[in-house]
Amino acid sequence: MEKNDIAFGGGWTALMTNDHALAATMTLEPGESEGGPQNRHPANDQWVLVHAGEGVAVIEGAEHALRPGTLLRIDRGEAHELRNTGREPLHTLSFYVPPLRAAS
Repeated sequence: MEKNDIAFGGGWTALMTNDHALAATMTLEPGESEGGPQNRHPANDQWVLVHAGEGVAVIEGAEHALRPGTLLRIDRGEAHELRNTGREPLHTLSFYVPPLRAAS
């Protein structure tokens, strides 16, 4: 068992991992984005839960609105980008299955 209290800071922060999954937070300030057409995880699915803020996810070129409570699954290999289009920080909690490795 492992416990971690979630605190949203700047950027991407790994919270905990095991052999099966990795949990991480990400904060994007207004106007910031992360990822793009070349951003893919060939061996990992990514589940993204929006905690606060508003934005857009661009998955394989299609835009999807993000707001608190949005749950998004990005399948392995899909090109993706997250953009903060709001006026407040965009806070997300992601789970990577299997765990994201540096080579992904």
